[in-house]
Amino acid sequence: MAETRGLAGPVEIVGTGLIGTSIALACRRAGLDVLLTDTTPDHVRTATGLGAGRARTTQDVPQLVVVAVPPDALGAVIGEVLDAAGPETVVTDVGSVKAGPLAAVAGHPAASRYVGSHPMAGTEHSGPLAANAELFDGRPWAITPGPEAAPDATRVVEALAGVCGAVPVHLSPFEHDRAVARTSHVPHLMASLVAGTLAGASAEHLALSGTGVRDVTRVAGGDPRLYSQIIGGNATAVAALLAEVRDRLDLALEAVAGGDRVGLESLLAYGQAGTRAIPGKHGAAPQPMEAVRVALPDQPGGLARLFADAGDSGVNIEDVRIDHDPGRPVGLVELDVVEGRAEELRAALESRGWVTHR
Repeated sequence: MAETRGLAGPVEIVGTGLIGTSIALACRRAGLDVLLTDTTPDHVRTATGLGAGRARTTQDVPQLVVVAVPPDALGAVIGEVLDAAGPETVVTDVGSVKAGPLAAVAGHPAASRYVGSHPMAGTEHSGPLAANAELFDGRPWAITPGPEAAPDATRVVEALAGVCGAVPVHLSPFEHDRAVARTSHVPHLMASLVAGTLAGASAEHLALSGTGVRDVTRVAGGDPRLYSQIIGGNATAVAALLAEVRDRLDLALEAVAGGDRVGLESLLAYGQAGTRAIPGKHGAAPQPMEAVRVALPDQPGGLARLFADAGDSGVNIEDVRIDHDPGRPVGLVELDVVEGRAEELRAALESRGWVTHR
């Protein structure tokens, strides 16, 4: 049983979609009693069937209520939960924007029992069937108490993050919204704009798709209704960053159209510096990486054998990407290793019959 650090339960989850059900599963993993509430009864039945908890009854008094509803409904639902909650019940939400919900409950008699939070994890999938208890393991979980929040309420929400395997990160609601605009909301918009250039493209053009375009556009597969609420709820911070991107896009247009290689290289170098600013594993400074490219026949067991042989080499694999050759039954696996270890891994794999590419 996981250490619950003062979170004894019951924990009520209001909204049994991907995030809510994943939190419920993590709490059940820790042995906590979990109560499930949703306006869609089928979602509760599905989450219950997954072992995420049980439907709440009128006799239940939760220690913590986690509001995991769509962004447009957050403020109203948090207010309703505070109205109905017992005097000791703590309320948090897991929405992607924090200033708006805080403003919605400002002045509420029970505002001291509300502490906003935001787990930085998810997928492009939705619904309880996409949930899993490990979704938050090792991921940042923003804790964003407002000025009225009681310290003991904040500690309960910190305990929830710990129970879910996440790493608590303390921010003010306003700093949080600026941060996610930069690290999530604007990147999502940019991915969608790039992906939009592929819609309606000819089959001949799309046949040249590789890992690059897939990497850039992956998050664009998320639900447009949900992300329009998320981004719209953080309009001020997102608009400010979009203005910066627009300025750089204008410079890129001028450089490309005018044949300005120096200006173009400067813009690309600035982007490269941004990729290097992203923290590495476990929040450490990023390390220079090299990719070892390995041809992988599209056959059962091939990937497992490759990983086993790579493991036997003694070289740690930092990241993995897989691309498929549309013309042949073979894939190309890129194994990222710390700079300076690539040749060692290549030699080990080639000695076992693998074909590698530089």
